[in-house]
Amino acid sequence: MNSPTPDVAAPSAPSPAPVPRALPNRLAAFLVFYSSGAVLVLETAALRLVGPYVGVTLQVTSSVIGIALAAIAYGAWAGGWLADRRNPRTLLAPALVLSGIATAITLPAVRYAGEVLRGGAASAVLLLVAVAVFAPAMLLSAVSPLVIKLQLADLRRTGQVVGRLSGIGTLGAVTATLVTGFVLVAALPSTVILFGLAASLGITGVALGVYLHRQDRDALPGPARVKAALAVLGLAGAGLTMVAPNPCDVETAYHCARVQADPGRSSGRTLLLNSAQHSYVDLADPTHLEYAYTRWIGAVADVLAPSGQRLDALHLGGGGFTVPRYLTATRPGTDNLVFEIDGGLVELGERRLGVRQGPDLRAVVGDARMLVADEATDSRDFVVGDAFGHLVVPWHLATREMAAEIRRVTRPGGVYVQNVIDYPPLRFIRSEVATVAAEFAHVALIAPPEALAGERGANFLIVASDTPLPLAALRARLDDANEPASLLSGGDLTDFVGDALVLTDDYAPVDQLLATA
Repeated sequence: MNSPTPDVAAPSAPSPAPVPRALPNRLAAFLVFYSSGAVLVLETAALRLVGPYVGVTLQVTSSVIGIALAAIAYGAWAGGWLADRRNPRTLLAPALVLSGIATAITLPAVRYAGEVLRGGAASAVLLLVAVAVFAPAMLLSAVSPLVIKLQLADLRRTGQVVGRLSGIGTLGAVTATLVTGFVLVAALPSTVILFGLAASLGITGVALGVYLHRQDRDALPGPARVKAALAVLGLAGAGLTMVAPNPCDVETAYHCARVQADPGRSSGRTLLLNSAQHSYVDLADPTHLEYAYTRWIGAVADVLAPSGQRLDALHLGGGGFTVPRYLTATRPGTDNLVFEIDGGLVELGERRLGVRQGPDLRAVVGDARMLVADEATDSRDFVVGDAFGHLVVPWHLATREMAAEIRRVTRPGGVYVQNVIDYPPLRFIRSEVATVAAEFAHVALIAPPEALAGERGANFLIVASDTPLPLAALRARLDDANEPASLLSGGDLTDFVGDALVLTDDYAPVDQLLATA
């Protein structure tokens, strides 16, 4: 007789890992909106950070956008990868705190690295932008996939959850872009913006950690020494900023501006915008013109009208207001109307550069392209184009349509002069001369001989009028300056221009024409 077989318990299946609890919908939406918006605040502020060292050109702007997008891509990938391997609830608060620390460290890191990476080399631009943007943007971009993972409790609603949170993240980015561009940059220095963002991220991360820890004791692991190390890192970032070199006296809406005293001339002042020399002013002698191109402008004014004869002058770009002060000093009663897009420069000029507004000088803050359109026809004797974004003429001020507006405003017999900076192979100056010549019947060009020969970069001065220019008198005036300056006109200028592109509002690749490679 067989004995009964004892019952054998079947092996039990391993219990599934507990599914992390979803966040409240409003909290999830806030975290996605906030973290996505913070990335765009960083991206916009990065242009202000790197500008003093590598300029604000199309290449720099493209680098900021490209590096930020790369950080977003890597952050989203890393966040999704981690969300599948760890409880996202344990990662959200540290991600926010670490991004706050990285943001705090960004400013001193850029200022130290910027001193080494000064210049417009592509490698320097990319490296400095990466220092400014990549780490904090990557950490912040990991937040959205962590949140989305937590909210995917019901697979039947996956599309709805992902679509809703992705849309909320996009709205956060759009909102941050508009608020930063229209409000924050105009109202606050980049130091305040970045440290405000860093503090906000840190506080949000800590508050989120406390909230999650109360709900789940495993939501915020880590020994006290780790938390202490994070606090030390944040304090170190703040401390480094206090001693990091600051290239700005003041941050305007468009520039890092500084006024530097001339050690060789007690009353001399140099205006630096994004660390590039833009204007020189002698506080005691407004007739002193330090830079060659300003002396050329003065020479054109001197042959246009005898000393003492008033002019109605329009200046596109104020800078240090050197030329308006010269015209007022040499031609009392001259009406100088200055269009300057940066109101902060006007205020700086009034505080530090002896600018005094009154009957002979009026500064209007706004874009010159827009403001010229409102000027009366045949209302100005002398129009001076001297507007720059870093070292580049803004493209919309360099087109045939803009030249046509200037010609409309200029009286018969009046003169338009335009300051242009270019480098070998001189593609931009050739195109700009061709563009001005498409509207004005008579055009000449003043430049250093070696610059015309393509040996170095320099300032070039285009001189244009609807009536024949006083070339002989101008040549004599340039010769009196005892400095080499070529004056091209007629066939010589035609040969120099060749088949250069005429720039239009539809096609004006100014930055590409200026590229030296």
